[in-house]
Amino acid sequence: MKLWTAAVILGTVTVGILVAGTTLLWLFPSAAGAAEAAAAGATDPDVARWAFASAAGAAALSALAAGYAVAQVGTAAVGALAEKPELFGRVLILVGLAEGIAIYGLIVAVLIFNRVA
Repeated sequence: MKLWTAAVILGTVTVGILVAGTTLLWLFPSAAGAAEAAAAGATDPDVARWAFASAAGAAALSALAAGYAVAQVGTAAVGALAEKPELFGRVLILVGLAEGIAIYGLIVAVLIFNRVA
């Protein structure tokens, strides 16, 4: 698979995770509504169940996508470094960007947890 094809696939997965996470955040009540709900009682168990499942899905899928991206970019990076060792700094940045996908999913998961708690 070509590197640009993998990048398109991973970009699509990441955008899907972010859209799903922000949609779930939109569906949950605002901070003022959450304070009223906390004063009235506990969070609805169905909402909490879906929130935990979506947070786990966001973190897991983004970690899988980041692993795949690092594998593809790392393979290409090793090939490039074998021919031109002076490209190390540029290649390291590309691998770091691929790892950033996992951080996006983790941030979405934390935002979901903050809305439920």
